[in-house]
Amino acid sequence: MLSYLKGKVLHKGAGFLILNVNNVGYKIFATKNIQERAKEGEECEVFCFFHLREDAAELYGLPSIEALQLFEALNDIQGIGPRAALALSSLGSIEELKKAIETGNQKFFEGVRGIGTKKLQKIMLELTGKIENIAQKRSMGKKDEAVEALVTLGFSRADAADALSQISTDILDTGQRVKEALKFLGRA
Repeated sequence: MLSYLKGKVLHKGAGFLILNVNNVGYKIFATKNIQERAKEGEECEVFCFFHLREDAAELYGLPSIEALQLFEALNDIQGIGPRAALALSSLGSIEELKKAIETGNQKFFEGVRGIGTKKLQKIMLELTGKIENIAQKRSMGKKDEAVEALVTLGFSRADAADALSQISTDILDTGQRVKEALKFLGRA
């Protein structure tokens, strides 16, 4: 399924944008973050969630893989659909959402249509462990990006991690880390 799109913004509407990817226009319901930074005629990239219903196929766009994971965790909660998950994802960063959940700050979630007190309590209960995992994955950052790139190239996660552990810690650029790791893996 579609997980990532990069292309020129053709049009911005209320809560959505149309992205031209290789002369195909995709209507993507987007977070406020994407809506604010996307400019018509400029390139934009989004991580996508593809939602298929009987009567429609919809794309939801998020600014990062972590935001997509949060969206998916929200969407998995009974009674929360993709539109509500998108609205909740637009409230703030993963760290801000995590803090609001940990402290029980219900005011943070005010204004999301269709989310009352009971549903909010259910969200807070179900997300407690999941959002922690997403936040931890985010903090792993560049190291994980290089591992994921190597796994995508066909290496096992263990081999990728082993090769990355052998390169200099001074190399911070993910692309350069992957190149150096490939030398250890014999594909340079």
